[in-house]
Amino acid sequence: MAPDMQYTTLGRTGLKVSVAAMGCGGSSCLGLGAGRSVAQCAGIIHQAVDLGVNLIDTARSYGTEPVVGAALKTLARDSVVITTKHKVVEGKTRLSAAQVIAGLDESLKTLGTGCVDIFFLHTVLPQDYGYAVQEIVPALLREKAKGKFRFLGITEMPPKDPHHDTLRQALAGGEDCWDVMMFAFHMLGQNARRVVFPQTRERNIGTTVMFAVRSLFSTPGRLQADIRTLAEAGKLPAWLADQEQPLGFLLNERHEGGARSVIEAAYRYARHEPGTDVVLFGTGNPDHVAPNIAAILQPPLPPEAVQKIAELFGHLEGVGLDEPSRSPAAARAV
Repeated sequence: MAPDMQYTTLGRTGLKVSVAAMGCGGSSCLGLGAGRSVAQCAGIIHQAVDLGVNLIDTARSYGTEPVVGAALKTLARDSVVITTKHKVVEGKTRLSAAQVIAGLDESLKTLGTGCVDIFFLHTVLPQDYGYAVQEIVPALLREKAKGKFRFLGITEMPPKDPHHDTLRQALAGGEDCWDVMMFAFHMLGQNARRVVFPQTRERNIGTTVMFAVRSLFSTPGRLQADIRTLAEAGKLPAWLADQEQPLGFLLNERHEGGARSVIEAAYRYARHEPGTDVVLFGTGNPDHVAPNIAAILQPPLPPEAVQKIAELFGHLEGVGLDEPSRSPAAARAV
């Protein structure tokens, strides 16, 4: 029997959200990347909602707003928390506030709703943060006052910002506009523990964690290959690279309370980090929805396992932060 969904309050928003959130991007894009129809992809959302998920995260750039809009036609709007996003830069061109607002309006039309719960400025790079705050945010807050969205958020771009420099600026600045932050955190990428979580917790900013699994942990052989490369570079001990399963110490055949798989361990690790509100999972495979949710709902890993993860990998930065692949093969794998 699947565990019951758990809910939490998303920081100062006051929104009651499921700790497992349906991510509509990544390599799968709910199955669009593998050629599935909008109706089939909307079925993935309904499957997650039936299991208690109530936070659906999409974005203009994902191409999945039509899928979310299709799903919303048969869901009570107040039963789900909908988030979407818009970039500040397209290519090498900074967008104007008017362009971002036009994107917001188009998103509302595509989603079939007059208001989204959270509107994120998407993949903001460090060099564009000042522009976003000075030129885009004031205009967006006027749109918020009109009722187009309830809370404002910001997301980093992990492959190009492995040190969380955008969020460092957002947390160090005097502005108090950010209600929610989305960022990368996983077993081999723990630096958010030092530079993000302490301040989001202190300021009660909602957090949604991405990259908890991705291809590093889900693609067969990828973890072993990356650990070998890191060991060759002197960043990890050589003995770890010789292990057939480098994270075998997390699995339940080794000790009570262990995980049944590395993927489960990765979800449990991210979910129970102090300061995590929500963990995003994404898939286009109906068979993966329930196992992903069940993994996020499992208890914390044993303290000695968490400590060993910190000792082995706590110094690493920039590992496993590759951009999503849009190839059909990659889309089918998640």
